[in-house]
Amino acid sequence: MKKCVFAGSFDPPTTGHKKIIDDCLKIFDCVTVAVMVNPEKSCLLEKEERAELLKKLYKGDNRVKVITYGGTAADLLESENTPFYVRGIRDGADLDYENRDRYASLKLKSDIVTIYLPADKQNIEVSSSLVKNFIKFKKDYSDYIPKEILADFKALMESKNV
Repeated sequence: MKKCVFAGSFDPPTTGHKKIIDDCLKIFDCVTVAVMVNPEKSCLLEKEERAELLKKLYKGDNRVKVITYGGTAADLLESENTPFYVRGIRDGADLDYENRDRYASLKLKSDIVTIYLPADKQNIEVSSSLVKNFIKFKKDYSDYIPKEILADFKALMESKNV
């Protein structure tokens, strides 16, 4: 069975994230979606909330495993027993960032196979940061959150008075 890891903060999960996971499922038998925990990063959602949204998004699809993780990508791949690390790329800036990260990770685990999946045209501007800015300025973000979890996300925002 071929599996991969797709990791990120998913704060919140977006239509861009969903597209990358869906593309992974076209290539791999299963994908581990890892909600990464960075204690130095201030997040809108708790790690458990992000994981629950992703689990609901893929409810009933046993090819998608959602976890939270606080270590390095190299350690995550080791624990998931796969060398395949998928990264979504929107533009050249993403590619530069991901390449720098890749070279650092290869020093920790030399057999990592990084797979870059480009954003499709309708998701090129989508990011969790964009959604957070839209929320801050009270703009409609509905097009950027998968419809399967939009109501849940809005309820979370209401419960946080955001």
